[in-house]
Amino acid sequence: MNAIEIKNLTKRYKDFTLDNVSFTLPCGCIMGLVGENGAGKSTTIKLMLDMLRKESGEIKLLGAEHTVCSKEDIGVVLEENGFPESLNATEMNKIFKNVYKQWSEEQYYGYLEKFELPAKKKIKDFSKGMKMKLYIAAALSHGARLLILDEPTSGLDPVVRDEILDIFNDFTRDENNSILISSHIVSDLEKLCDYIAFIHKGKLILCEEKDRLLSDYCLIQCDESAFSSIDKSAVLGCRKSEYGISAVVKTASVKGDVSISPLSIEDLFVYMIRGKAE
Repeated sequence: MNAIEIKNLTKRYKDFTLDNVSFTLPCGCIMGLVGENGAGKSTTIKLMLDMLRKESGEIKLLGAEHTVCSKEDIGVVLEENGFPESLNATEMNKIFKNVYKQWSEEQYYGYLEKFELPAKKKIKDFSKGMKMKLYIAAALSHGARLLILDEPTSGLDPVVRDEILDIFNDFTRDENNSILISSHIVSDLEKLCDYIAFIHKGKLILCEEKDRLLSDYCLIQCDESAFSSIDKSAVLGCRKSEYGISAVVKTASVKGDVSISPLSIEDLFVYMIRGKAE
């Protein structure tokens, strides 16, 4: 069974269309959803959570249609999760106990302690980073098998981000557990994810295993003559300067006097977006 199956998902607005997006996330894996602001990442996630109505397409979560999938099985972290800000973390625990059948106070308070979150302080007095840590604590404390996370490390310092990435990694050590995570911090996704999906202007332009992307593509530096010998279908993006041409290309296509560098997911993202436009 796959954790997520999306086929030809479409949502139209006056000035934006999420256009026939399709991807699959196997159980036990983590997929990073990458794209510039306004690319369609949050729209995709809200459609999955039935917060928006799709124009067309299919969405299955944990083998069931997204509209009937048990919310017990899905842990959600959005930039604004909508927790009542007049309450504190202890009062939220009382609410969650009545919402989730598998709610674990032990886990919840364990995460509060780990994240150094005050149990009695009102949520409205939390910083953005503290709120995000509270949302993550709640998502991880009710026996979810699929985490859907929209910018969960936003507003967190590098040390805490790294700690949370370790927690997400531990979550998927159970092969029944899976994660879809969007983030503009591409380096976090490179550390964490098994699969990378790129969305640009509402279209899914690439979805592949991370390790395959990093092995099949490379970053090159060369002059125009050497670049002209490379099959253009093998070029994901290039940038020209007075010093020559830099490009992300299929490694197997490289010939001649070309300087090759290892590729990062951030390089891949930047060249696919900016490099295509230059």
